[in-house]
Amino acid sequence: MKNEKGQALVEYILIIALMSVIVITVINTFGGYIKDSITKTSCNIAGQDYVEGEEAGEGYCE
Repeated sequence: MKNEKGQALVEYILIIALMSVIVITVINTFGGYIKDSITKTSCNIAGQDYVEGEEAGEGYCE
């Protein structure tokens, strides 16, 4: 019988590394849009108007 615990650990590490790369890519791609939606919500809560920026992620409350 061979000890296969190390092999399973390596497989889990590879899966976690792949998932991390995917998450980082998604956040870099859609991060500005996520920031804009959070800013819009906070503007509504504060009773201010949301002003769109030229690019995604550049919006602000006024």
